[in-house]
Amino acid sequence: MVVVKQSSSNMGKFLFLLIIFIAVGQMTQTMYVPAIPEMATFFGVRAASLQAVMAAYLIPYGLSQFVYGPLSDRIGRRPVMISGMVIFLIGTAIALVAPSFDVLLLASFIQGMGTGTSGAMSRTVTRDCYDGDDLHKVNSLVSMGVIFSPLIAPVLGGYLSEHLGWESIYIFLLGFGALVTLALMRSFGETLPVENRRAERVWVSYRYVLSNRRFQGYVVCLIATFAGVATFEASAGVLLGSVLKLDPSTVSWLFIVPLPGYLLGSWGSNKLMKRLGTNRVLFLGMFALLTGAITIIIPGMEGLVTVTSLIGGAFIYFIGAGVLFPAATTLAIQPFPHHAGTAGAVLGGLQNLGAGLATLAASAMSAQSQFNLGAVLSVMAIIVVLSLVWIRRSEKHDITILAS
Repeated sequence: MVVVKQSSSNMGKFLFLLIIFIAVGQMTQTMYVPAIPEMATFFGVRAASLQAVMAAYLIPYGLSQFVYGPLSDRIGRRPVMISGMVIFLIGTAIALVAPSFDVLLLASFIQGMGTGTSGAMSRTVTRDCYDGDDLHKVNSLVSMGVIFSPLIAPVLGGYLSEHLGWESIYIFLLGFGALVTLALMRSFGETLPVENRRAERVWVSYRYVLSNRRFQGYVVCLIATFAGVATFEASAGVLLGSVLKLDPSTVSWLFIVPLPGYLLGSWGSNKLMKRLGTNRVLFLGMFALLTGAITIIIPGMEGLVTVTSLIGGAFIYFIGAGVLFPAATTLAIQPFPHHAGTAGAVLGGLQNLGAGLATLAASAMSAQSQFNLGAVLSVMAIIVVLSLVWIRRSEKHDITILAS
């Protein structure tokens, strides 16, 4: 097995393989959204019930990372990545032939269990290969690259469902997943040398990582931020398609409008970190989250659902998410060079588990209300504020201890 420590010469290949690997999970999460009305008719359920598909996907996506992370610290990253992709392919094949809504939910659960490996490894393999400013740069590049998969996914999903039926979405995911699996088997080298692997008990690794107070704060920040993004992704399709009665093609294009905001935020996070410093960059991200949430909730208080406030508010919220994700991820995982797998698993696992639970809660609320979506985003933004306050106090606490 080849151990790969990335240099500037092979960074492009490394990033490309990592991005398409992560893209499988990202596309699976959102590609079906434009087909919600058609799928609801096919399975004989309410359109709002289709939000449960995302919850069924995200919850195992998060939980499985608690296994993949420590396991990869023991046996290496590459076998864990490939095994997860095989599980994903099995789930996708079941979804393609699902005879009922319950079977579709089961298939989504299996898909999430498989792609959970990308959630854990996306943070872990970058930490294996980079440190300091280079790590933040790579995380920003990965964030910017990965955003193109959910940009493409709804548009492609809308086109496929409109012309070939909703099943064609899962045919595409099956083919794309198979190609990515083959690419990993052929070209992705191991990033964790044998001498750096750890065989300590899982609970020891988790206790070590979770005892870090600043890590705790960054985890909460990432959970709340991503929960807001996932809730928008689960709710927007219903509001645009079932409430405003827009066709799948229009829904898919409107759905992706906020995503360049994430790209802008991620690019800005990388550029501003050295100039403004960590705290100011995190504050800008937090401010954007609050502004976006307020933009959505105000019309909702009047019982309105408008494309301008819904998509415009989401665009601003996504800018904040783009700023916070690479910055908070880098700062959280930086202190754990020898527990990168565990730290990445905790970050990805709790982040996606929280998002899945938030989406599940949103599916129990009225999907016809913009106010409900705005309320969830506002609560998530407030949690981010509280988490950043916790981090600042933890830093002062650590400084006081060192001074004494």
